[in-house]
Amino acid sequence: MPQLNNTEIAYKYRSDKDLKLAHFLFKFMNSPLLTKVGIGGTRFAIAIHLPISKIVKKTIFKQFCGGENINEAAQTANTLSKYNVGVILDYGVEGKESEAEFDHATEEMIKAIKFAATQKNIPFVSLKVTGFARFALLEKINTGTPLNDSEKEEWQRVHKRIDAICRTAFQNKIMMLIDAEETWIVEPVNELTERMMEQFNKEKVYIFNTYQLYCHGTLPYLKDSAEKAKEKGYILGAKLVRGAYMEKERARAAEKGYQDPIQPDKKSTDKDYDDAVIYCLENLDKLALFIGTHNEKSCMDAVNYMQQHGLKANNTNVYFSQLYGMGDNISFNLADDGYHVSKYLPYGPVLDVIPYLMRRAEENTSVAGQTSRELSLITSEIKRRNL
Repeated sequence: MPQLNNTEIAYKYRSDKDLKLAHFLFKFMNSPLLTKVGIGGTRFAIAIHLPISKIVKKTIFKQFCGGENINEAAQTANTLSKYNVGVILDYGVEGKESEAEFDHATEEMIKAIKFAATQKNIPFVSLKVTGFARFALLEKINTGTPLNDSEKEEWQRVHKRIDAICRTAFQNKIMMLIDAEETWIVEPVNELTERMMEQFNKEKVYIFNTYQLYCHGTLPYLKDSAEKAKEKGYILGAKLVRGAYMEKERARAAEKGYQDPIQPDKKSTDKDYDDAVIYCLENLDKLALFIGTHNEKSCMDAVNYMQQHGLKANNTNVYFSQLYGMGDNISFNLADDGYHVSKYLPYGPVLDVIPYLMRRAEENTSVAGQTSRELSLITSEIKRRNL
């Protein structure tokens, strides 16, 4: 049975210097005020074109990102592979709006997939549909408003980009994780993803949709998705996460006057998440499960279920994942016990990845106890090493 508080295993891949940097960063993020000031200062520095790339790269970028390009990310992946931890390549550039930028992102994604196919420890690549389509277009489709001719052509180009990427993943036997988005653009994202799963998940799962369990309608949708996949003759890929846009979702619901899509409290989210994990484990004959969480209880509940029901740790339909730079006590201890574990590894030019890094800092601050837990574990390992 994995022991998730074993810090020696958790941080074996981190040098003393890296461990001290992690301690500094999580101590900083443990203060909501300091985090808010830091994010505001970074945005201001970018706005007035201050040369902050070097500072960012040596601090928060180093902690949470694999490198500025695919070769640097590969070096990080090689380090993790020594501990049986795989990698999910995540081209972390987001917030683009032009067709040229979307086409460039498509080329980068295809390059990443083909590169992953040459590496034993990169089983996954992740994709955000908003990296390949205008947010406003997705928002309009989500409302059901008819598109004009130009928008219809634009939407077809989005389909072609996603199809080209997923086809490349299928041909190269790399699994593709299609990431979650805000609820007010989720319908076209789900439509695209389901179409890709129906096309490429006939015999094995190559495409995964993401289910955010902090929304009260997600568990029923997950079960409906599994039934739909069975009816249409494909295997569902289910990536389960709690969710990443809670404050934004609640603020928009209040502003627009519609029902808040977010669960009323954390307890409700936790219940639906854990119920979703068990549902998927009970139905591995018709789906593959990707457990994306930093919640230790959720991971151990899954491990306990697998052991009690004779599911081997290396079951090819069950994967665990945490973000690079976080949750190492879960990732490395599970991997040490033989479970399939992969780290989300964003990469890209420092300034382009800053929106991702800011979201990491904001999420760490907003999730009660998350940063404190990380800080406590790192502090324990520093003491163990007598640093």
